[in-house]
Amino acid sequence: MNNNKMTSKSVEAEYLDIANKNAWPLVYQKLGRECQAYPYTFTEAKKPQNKPLNRYRDVNPYDHSRIILKRCERDYINANLVRMDRANRKYILTQGPLAFTVGHFWLMVWEQDSRAILMLNKVIEKNEIKCHWYWPHGIGEAHKLVLSDVKLTVEQINEEDCNYYTTRLFKIHDMETEESREVIQFHYTTWPDFGVPSSPVAFLEFLKRVRLSGALDANVGPAVVHCSAGIGRSGTFCLVDSCLVIIENEGVNSVNIQEVLLQMRRDRMGLIQTPDQLRFSYQAVIEGAKRLDPEWKEDSKLEESIYATVAECEASEEAPPPPPPRGESLSRPPARPLPAIPASASLGNLNYSATAESSSSDEGGPPSPPARESPSPTFSASSADDEDDEPTSAPTESGETSETALRRRRTRELSERVSAMKRRARRVERWHALKRSLYKPLTITIGVFLASILIYSYVKH
Repeated sequence: MNNNKMTSKSVEAEYLDIANKNAWPLVYQKLGRECQAYPYTFTEAKKPQNKPLNRYRDVNPYDHSRIILKRCERDYINANLVRMDRANRKYILTQGPLAFTVGHFWLMVWEQDSRAILMLNKVIEKNEIKCHWYWPHGIGEAHKLVLSDVKLTVEQINEEDCNYYTTRLFKIHDMETEESREVIQFHYTTWPDFGVPSSPVAFLEFLKRVRLSGALDANVGPAVVHCSAGIGRSGTFCLVDSCLVIIENEGVNSVNIQEVLLQMRRDRMGLIQTPDQLRFSYQAVIEGAKRLDPEWKEDSKLEESIYATVAECEASEEAPPPPPPRGESLSRPPARPLPAIPASASLGNLNYSATAESSSSDEGGPPSPPARESPSPTFSASSADDEDDEPTSAPTESGETSETALRRRRTRELSERVSAMKRRARRVERWHALKRSLYKPLTITIGVFLASILIYSYVKH
């Protein structure tokens, strides 16, 4: 135990070294470059008949590890079997079902003998549908979901609200064989898109509940893990779970988080979508390792009050800026430096951000800067020319100094500039919408005109 205790600190030291150098984007980019050398193909995903079945055009399942449906007109689904043999773990990572792939999704759950579905996203995030509602809308046979295309029915038996996640128990019935099986869904409802939970404590409690259900055991089919694309939040969950199993079996000295991630990316592309998610994975693994070791827990005097409350705050529902293509999120750093994280009694100087959770559109666009409570005395170059317009100490009629007035004026000017930019963006969007609405009738008109000329020329001659 003492040896593990020493080497556990080396994992913590690796975390602190990266954090002190603010090198999370660099480490994340390095991992992305190593994955670019993988020789794996995704030919099936690019076939014309399968393209509409992909939620995102740049998130495709590798051919060698994709799930193949047996009792279906098409054997394709955007899902991969991700293996981590050292942890004796298997997961099915998949996208959130589309409206016309709900039957495929449940057929995969049935054929793979999965006993749990881990849903790590909300159906609607940032005013966008990120996943079709694929389960019954009520409890009981009256609300049963009938999937005639795959000859299955799904009935919801019960539902339990656990504050920041919900559990639902379903009964799947095969109309061909008359067999039935129960499947539990763990729905994490407060994990923001492209972001991380506000506290590793809440996440680890969720993971503990999933493990206690037996859904991750080797004697049942692999659990189905999904978010919207099935790579960001889903990858974070599987990475932390696998690393903690390895630590429990072999000790902390035997785990290398980055190597485990690279191994998992050999089965599904792009797992872990942002530097923040990589950083959170380290935090959760370190905290989980300390919870496994009683001596660590005693030494660190763990107190959950140092973290955000388990009932994590939901991300703001304001519309986010549009995200870049997912492929770019695997290789480029975020648009702003990662925020500083306060000290923790449990992890020493490790950082846990309990501020508003960063999010974007499914799983890495640059988050918008936080609003300032008061204007800063330091201004950008665009407003520096205004500094000589007013004296710096003359009092105003209201008793305020000109410095205060200057701050207010610049704040007002900044607000006006932002409003003007928004107006310009709306005008551009309206113009593009107008062009799109005119394109089709204009094309038809030109086509009719050309056809008329050809017909006239043919008749004349």
